[in-house]
Amino acid sequence: MDEYTLEPDEPDHFDPDDEPDAAADDVAEPPHPVNWNLLSADDLEVEWLALNDWVAWLRRTYGLPASVVSPFWHRHPELVWELSALHLHWLCAYDPEQAGSAPFGWHRDFADARNRLREWVAASGTRLDRDRPTRQTAWPGEDPASAVEDVVIADRAEDFVQFVFEQVAARREAEDAFFRTLDEHTGEVP
Repeated sequence: MDEYTLEPDEPDHFDPDDEPDAAADDVAEPPHPVNWNLLSADDLEVEWLALNDWVAWLRRTYGLPASVVSPFWHRHPELVWELSALHLHWLCAYDPEQAGSAPFGWHRDFADARNRLREWVAASGTRLDRDRPTRQTAWPGEDPASAVEDVVIADRAEDFVQFVFEQVAARREAEDAFFRTLDEHTGEVP
């Protein structure tokens, strides 16, 4: 009654070579810094979507106002870099291998980051229902900075999807242009 009977497709011995390679399958990649300037087009899309999901969770979980995390943060590199760094810090702090005090450190640093985010949002001029490019100051000898105009954006989600689509397309075009410059025989830049 308590005996175990082998199923017809079950081997009667254990062979470690028959087991799937656990290191190759279903293993999450450890958190890593994201250099937005160096991502491939495919990686860029993945990182944009992951960061967008996390920022949505962050603002809802902590009740952050638009003066800290603007709906149009994705249009401002200064906010993208800050939120990306905060996301990485959160991933590392809540990694199961971390010490129990790591989340406390994240919250302490989150308080500092909220102040920086307020400054970035104020400097960029982005608002709840409208956005404009961050004003740039021209240094002596440079052409004057272009005038910036506010643009009303009625649907944040639609704007984000279109923005990511354009970013990924531009990155893919740059990659394709680079690969066209490679010598087809050597794979090197002539």
